Amino acid sequence: MKTLKTQILQRLQLRESWVIFFILGIIMMTFPFLHIFNKPILLFGMPMLFLYLTAGWLISIVVIYIFMIASRHENKTGDEKYEP
Repeated sequence: MKTLKTQILQRLQLRESWVIFFILGIIMMTFPFLHIFNKPILLFGMPMLFLYLTAGWLISIVVIYIFMIASRHENKTGDEKYEP
């Protein structure tokens, strides 16, 4: 289980992952996606567009949190390697 966690954290440390999630966040806010969810349909008593934006916001917070955990993990292992 620890090796799986370590592998996931190592993959998340890539700068390309930051760029990919940033671009996906921008694409999520473009007209086609906003138009898809801008319908007069209510889910749980709330408009679909509101739920789409709220879910996207929460997902982006979780992704940033995961990246920060990976960054801390990298700093801990990096400090141990370069100690005199």
